[in-house]
Amino acid sequence: MGSYPIVKNVIDPVLRHLASHHNGTRVGLIGTRRTISSNIYKKRVDELNLHIDLQSLATPLLAPMIEEGFYNNTIKTVLVNEYLSSEKLKGIHSLILGCTHYPLIKKEIDTFYQGKVQVIDSSQIVAHALKKLLTKHGLLNTEPRPVDKFFVSDFTRSFVESTNIFFRQEVQLEYYPIWE
Repeated sequence: MGSYPIVKNVIDPVLRHLASHHNGTRVGLIGTRRTISSNIYKKRVDELNLHIDLQSLATPLLAPMIEEGFYNNTIKTVLVNEYLSSEKLKGIHSLILGCTHYPLIKKEIDTFYQGKVQVIDSSQIVAHALKKLLTKHGLLNTEPRPVDKFFVSDFTRSFVESTNIFFRQEVQLEYYPIWE
């Protein structure tokens, strides 16, 4: 076993999931302004020749709302309802949560759609794909819980604080310039 880094993006596992479970459907994607403006999901859908009608919507206030701790009050309901009511998302079969923050408001998104739209938690898909990859290469740590270290593309103090809230412990974050 060689010592080499495994760099895993979060988009390809989600697209593999879409190809096997949502082919031929209209799929919504919500994410930060940066993610949506990069058009990376649409580019990859086209490159892979997936038969998916992808509708992307930037939801720039959701991540800062979560980072600032407002995901446990009525502000979240107003913002979620406002964004998800967009014409761009009309008629979707499923919705990709395209930001690492969004699982914290998945319940509200599910409530908005009342079971009519499948909400795709990309963090679960990516975690499963990563575990499979690490197992395949004999790199899965089966020892007691190690110290976690995460590489992030946007490093802010409020992000550090919300990460600590999410994991219920201090987490080591390191900036990684994915967009450069």
